[in-house]
Amino acid sequence: MSSEKNVNIAIGKAETLIEALPYIRQFYNKIVVVKYGGSAMLDEDLKKNVIQDVALLKLVGMHPVIVHGGGKEISKWVTMMGKEPEFINGLRVTDADTMNVAEMVLNRVNKSLVQFLEENGVKAVGLTGKDGGMLRVEKKLVDGKDIGFVGNITNVDTKIIDTLIENGYVPVIAPIGMDETYQAYNINADDAACSIAEALGAEKLAFLTDIEGVCKDPKDPSTLLSVLTLAEAEQMITDGFIGGGMLPKLQNCIDAVKSGVSRVHILDGRKAHCLLLEFFTEKGVGTAIVSE
Repeated sequence: MSSEKNVNIAIGKAETLIEALPYIRQFYNKIVVVKYGGSAMLDEDLKKNVIQDVALLKLVGMHPVIVHGGGKEISKWVTMMGKEPEFINGLRVTDADTMNVAEMVLNRVNKSLVQFLEENGVKAVGLTGKDGGMLRVEKKLVDGKDIGFVGNITNVDTKIIDTLIENGYVPVIAPIGMDETYQAYNINADDAACSIAEALGAEKLAFLTDIEGVCKDPKDPSTLLSVLTLAEAEQMITDGFIGGGMLPKLQNCIDAVKSGVSRVHILDGRKAHCLLLEFFTEKGVGTAIVSE
């Protein structure tokens, strides 16, 4: 490779860094919550990309907080136990045995993410919503039906998260909470991420998903909408453009922005370094929901 070509490559890298500079300045010392789930948790290369992104966010002065799921892994272990995973309206029916499996799997996933962050030079601490009484819940009913140990968050105590952030750690949180009797409950990870982001007054909340973002036509990726205002997002729901699993996710985004989160992002976690591309480039790669 010629020296001129090497110089051009270096200049390209420098220009990329310069493009990121205003965003680094804008979000310096701000809290960003990353809801980590989907295929990006199953593919080892994608997992490394996500953790590298989070590590970089931390090292340039932001305060990332990871809230993770583990649904596909939980389903695998439930099946190995001889039970059939069951869902109602996207929520896992969670009996006592399934709750035990969920806690086991989520704790295992939690510590693997902590390990990846530590390998990338970032101090991290793994938690569940049980720690410090962080996530208090009540039983969640679906259309009046009891679906077991599935929790609806009633309160978020951020003291332990605040303490970790103040001391330079990245909190990694598994979505398990307790009710008033200290019974453990499984919590939908999207719901947990929203509640935690709202309680922290986060600047950003990013959902890593298995879709490109919000598209005007769900079957046509070229209709991806880079930015949606609250009014536009609510209108899309009213007009019936949004359905399936995207409906509760978009509603969570709307609720988070209404509760004070500045920007909420829906990103394709299957795309390498999607967090950096969305946070630090002008065009971004997913959909951002903003107040106006």
